[in-house]
Amino acid sequence: MIRVAARWPSALLLALALGGCAASASAPAGPPAARAPRSVPTREVLPNGVVLVAQEHRAADVVALQLWMKVGGRDEKPDEVGLSHYLEHMLFKGTPTRPPGSIDRLIEGFGGSSNAFTSYDFTHYDVVVPAAHVRPALELLADIAVNAAFPPAELESEKKVVFEEMSLVQDDPEKFLGRRLSEDAYHAHPYGRPILGTREFVQALTRDRLAAYYKKHYIPQNMVLVVIGPLTPAQVRPLAAATFGRLTGPPSTRPPAPAVPRLTGGGHDDVSRPEQQAYLGLAWQAAASRVASEDITAVDLLTYILGDGPSSRLNQVLREEKGLVQSIEASYITRELSGLVSVTARLEAKNLAAAEAAILDVIRRVRAEGVTEAERQRAIVTAESAYAFDIETAEGLGKSYGQAETTWTLDDELQYLDRLRQVTAAQIQAAARKYLGDADVARVRFLPAGSR
Repeated sequence: MIRVAARWPSALLLALALGGCAASASAPAGPPAARAPRSVPTREVLPNGVVLVAQEHRAADVVALQLWMKVGGRDEKPDEVGLSHYLEHMLFKGTPTRPPGSIDRLIEGFGGSSNAFTSYDFTHYDVVVPAAHVRPALELLADIAVNAAFPPAELESEKKVVFEEMSLVQDDPEKFLGRRLSEDAYHAHPYGRPILGTREFVQALTRDRLAAYYKKHYIPQNMVLVVIGPLTPAQVRPLAAATFGRLTGPPSTRPPAPAVPRLTGGGHDDVSRPEQQAYLGLAWQAAASRVASEDITAVDLLTYILGDGPSSRLNQVLREEKGLVQSIEASYITRELSGLVSVTARLEAKNLAAAEAAILDVIRRVRAEGVTEAERQRAIVTAESAYAFDIETAEGLGKSYGQAETTWTLDDELQYLDRLRQVTAAQIQAAARKYLGDADVARVRFLPAGSR
């Protein structure tokens, strides 16, 4: 499973991968315990190009309706950075037949919830409603997909919301560390740009410019509709055909994204911050869903072994044995064209050099000696538990399918656990040797003011 969808990320992963917002009204609770799905999803392409993924899921009497757009930060030209995210903010603001505020009131009236987020490879919108309201909720999603009105007053007021998001990233050291690591690891590539854009760009944004980007990219061939809930695919199909199946638009013109330049030689940045503690981040490019995807499961397990929880190698060595850090973790984000393995730590500034050396030494030992069978088994159990937790609700299951459909394939998603269980200790060691070298690493350090 693609990690950023499979195991919903910490603040750092959110800063690296997503920009989003949510609204809810008495959102229904999920089932009390994780369990494997009792059915499998169906996939078909409607005549107009919309991909429909549906699965019966009767853990609760709610339906997750999700629209995934094959457009995100990587599709923006240098003078468009931030448009994908701004569209995400505006789609629930109204259409010609739905005035501002009416969409939120409609969803609240259903007893449902809405959510949206933006990544580099896709943009996501979802509505979770009681099953009795699936038809009007689908009509709503289809309407905003092609008929968003961008009311001028709403467009201007939303700029303040986006500025606040920018400030939240800037003010949170973990989120901002993720942002800076991404910039350094993907220098001169769209993956290194800020999803939110810049203040100057957002301040000058006009309705015409946003609408032109919307009309270009929000077309049926770029849409994936995911429906998960107590309905059979046979029941979902005519509802989807009557709503999304009627949408029209030009053929998709999404150009191939540029290849990600190798992180040759890495980069080293020191940033002065107001916090009293220092932060350290190291990042390596790794397997992606369209590039070396056969390595994803091995890198996934490697990351669990290195920095997931108190028993992980980095925690044991740097925190328990050496006392160099207050906290440390490893994470792995997979995008379509490049994955990113990151190690981040919070510590005293005086320990920065020693901590960095210790992290690299732990990784060298994995490259040289490999991992134990006990570590491999523990990582598999942890990954299985995280997966089960993430798909226990209709919404979580839909998110795993939607991201798979927009960044790799649904078949890959369905085979993820089987492939994960087959990964050997030798393959984990090979992944460490292939991706986590000493030279090709980006490093960012946050230093308390006056500690340089």
